[in-house]
Amino acid sequence: MSDSKLGGQFTFPGTSLTVQRIGYGAMQLAGPGVWGPPKDPDGAVAVLREAVAAGVNHIDTSDFYGPHVTNQIIRQALHPYPAGLVIVTKLGASRPPDKSWLLAISPEDLTAGVHDNLRNLGLDALDIVNYRVMGSGHGLEEGSIAEQVTVLADLRRKGLIRQIGLSNVTAAQVAEAQAITDIVCVQNNYNVVYRQDDSLIDDLARQGIAYVPFFPLGGFTPLQSSTLSYAAGRLGATPMQVALAWLLHRSSNILLIPGTSSVAHLRENMAAGQLTLSPQTLAELDGIAALVDVKH
Repeated sequence: MSDSKLGGQFTFPGTSLTVQRIGYGAMQLAGPGVWGPPKDPDGAVAVLREAVAAGVNHIDTSDFYGPHVTNQIIRQALHPYPAGLVIVTKLGASRPPDKSWLLAISPEDLTAGVHDNLRNLGLDALDIVNYRVMGSGHGLEEGSIAEQVTVLADLRRKGLIRQIGLSNVTAAQVAEAQAITDIVCVQNNYNVVYRQDDSLIDDLARQGIAYVPFFPLGGFTPLQSSTLSYAAGRLGATPMQVALAWLLHRSSNILLIPGTSSVAHLRENMAAGQLTLSPQTLAELDGIAALVDVKH
């Protein structure tokens, strides 16, 4: 699959890390509830190899997926890693035996998390590490992240991390982090319905910083789905392909990391990069958010 069919390319600011704008999110490679091994380990390996063979060179993961499972599958499937592959991981949580999600944000927790990722991925240094703010609900958690970002900046100086990103953060937290160290990407909840980050995306674009939407296909109701379905019907595509294509059209600094455990679904997601949305279609999709009262 050509570069253009994967949405074009993006280079993280101040780095030589250039990725296709359609990447792959590995969370779904773990078992149900992001816990334990997948039901089909061979299938998980096949999906990763298919993605890379098709030109994907941006994989999003975390050692708390499983825990450890997705990173170990990535290593099994792809190590030694091909030149140009960028693996982005995240810190901020841990998974105890009761399968809950706990905060892991102390300096000791973050340092241990980096070493867990290095060991399970089989790497000497991590390309990009996102500090993920773990909230109690769907809304963003306010508050300082200076301590955590300072720890990551120190680990970067030690050579264990090459670049630093943020996840699930407010614009104020982005600014706070940037006063401490360079930030190359922000990963937040955003899609054709949930558009609270519109101004943040535009601000990051002006700085050349990547914005990576998680939950890019979630939160749709029949009302929005009918709009997507109508557009998809005209394009000969699926509604989800149109939702992904809208994100690529929204701003050139948006990178996609849709996840799946199915090779067929993977190919469908990647094909979204081939869709061209007309001004009329974009206007219809842009209008969805105005009709929706998104709960925080």
